[in-house]
Amino acid sequence: MTGILDILGSVLERHGLVTAFAFVGLVVWISYLVSDRLTRGRVHGSAIAILIGLVLAGVGGVVTGGHRGLADIEVLAGVGLLGGAMIRDLAIVATAFGVDFAEIRRAGAGAVVSLVAGVLGSFAVGAGVAWVFGYTDPISMTTIGAGAATYIVGPVTGTAIGATSDVVALSIAAGLVKSMLVMTATPFVAGRIGLDNPRAAMVYGGLMGTTSGVAGGLAATDERLVPYGAMTATFYTGLGCLVGPSAVFVTIRALFGA
Repeated sequence: MTGILDILGSVLERHGLVTAFAFVGLVVWISYLVSDRLTRGRVHGSAIAILIGLVLAGVGGVVTGGHRGLADIEVLAGVGLLGGAMIRDLAIVATAFGVDFAEIRRAGAGAVVSLVAGVLGSFAVGAGVAWVFGYTDPISMTTIGAGAATYIVGPVTGTAIGATSDVVALSIAAGLVKSMLVMTATPFVAGRIGLDNPRAAMVYGGLMGTTSGVAGGLAATDERLVPYGAMTATFYTGLGCLVGPSAVFVTIRALFGA
């Protein structure tokens, strides 16, 4: 029996990426099962999967004493590649392929205004919260403000302007919390805010910005709206990465000192 387990472990380690896909698939299957059975789909399976992922990452870090969560466990090392920037960005861009560009043209200025308001508003709120909690230097305020935009914009901005690792970690945490809140709250507020058509979904994606949160929330509301919300949310991420280390950082530095 021990020999069989050793052989199985060796095979799983050699094919780390395949193992990671199977492991993540199992987690997602369990998450959607919990979503269907316990919440009747009102809390999207993606939100539950993110929560399980965070718990498992913490457990992995404690067990191994490492810094990469489950990826520090040899048999699950492929999780580090699967969760890396390359596949993440591919998944984000892929959401755009379900979009009807005629609907985007009809959205007009509303989508553009929502993007600008969403990005700048998130930076302002995040930077303000950072200042309240004692992170008063421009680099920290900008980085945490970027995290309030999305957990992708946070580390991109922090790395570009020289933020410390703990501040970058805070920005990622802020983005993850936002993503989960948007994902779980969207189905409950959709009816009240008229979130039932492609134009509204694009404006909503532009205001919220977190691609995973918007996509998960819209999937639990009406899956036909997912490509439209994800489209503007993806632009939101790109816009945040562009203005965060440049215009926003320069503005915050001018207001709060070098």
